[in-house]
Amino acid sequence: MDAIGRKRWAIAEGYIPSQSSFTDHALISHETACILNAGDREARIEITILFADREPVGPYKVTVGARRTLHLRFNDLKDPAPVPRDTDYASIFESDVPIIVQHTRLDSRRAELALLSTMAYSEG
Repeated sequence: MDAIGRKRWAIAEGYIPSQSSFTDHALISHETACILNAGDREARIEITILFADREPVGPYKVTVGARRTLHLRFNDLKDPAPVPRDTDYASIFESDVPIIVQHTRLDSRRAELALLSTMAYSEG
């Protein structure tokens, strides 16, 4: 399959609530980057997290196999540092092969769940 996508992506909006109304892992408040690698080569991706009031953190390194998808929870990123809760942030994805990035948030601070999803901005 021919590669589709771009090598650089940005998600300008990020926020992980520290509270959830549920304990089930699937329903805990989270941010997710849905990454699609439709090409024939493994994608090596570096993610940098930017903040309004402090220096960026990264790179976080992830790999997405050829013709595979990865739903990466920002909540699970630990190295080089956990992504802080209750803090505005943005993220930049840089890949060695073209990928697609979509952003999703589940906010379960209240029993009435809020779910949003949007495409990231791409370049390159």
